[in-house]
Amino acid sequence: MKIAIYPGSFDPITYGHLDILKNAAGIFDKVIIAVAHNGAKNGFLNVEERVRLIRESIDDIPNVEADSFEGLTIEYAKKMGATVLIRGLRAVSDFEFEMQLSQTNSALCDEIKTVFLTTKPEYNFISSSTIKEILANGGDISKFVPEPVYNYLTSRK
Repeated sequence: MKIAIYPGSFDPITYGHLDILKNAAGIFDKVIIAVAHNGAKNGFLNVEERVRLIRESIDDIPNVEADSFEGLTIEYAKKMGATVLIRGLRAVSDFEFEMQLSQTNSALCDEIKTVFLTTKPEYNFISSSTIKEILANGGDISKFVPEPVYNYLTSRK
């Protein structure tokens, strides 16, 4: 069974993230979308909220599950029996950072490979930061996030 980990902050998850996730689910037997705990960052949503909203947003994708982890992504991947890390690319500007991250992970564990997947063009501009900015300024985020995320975020106001 080929297991892939799709790690990130997903604060909050967007349609761009889901596009990457659905592509990965079509390639691998099992995909774990994993929310990274990052003590250095104050999240917009706490990790438990993010995982819950992801679970509500992926219930139609049978070979995907949501989890969270602390520490190095590569160590979490080993623990979960994964052989692949999924990284999403929206634009060429993402590539340099993602390539360095991939090379670092490869140096730590060469058996776990990184696969880059791109979003559909209509999602290239969507980021969690953009969603938070639109929401903070009273804009409509319904076109950018799954319904459970939209409902939760708009009810928090």
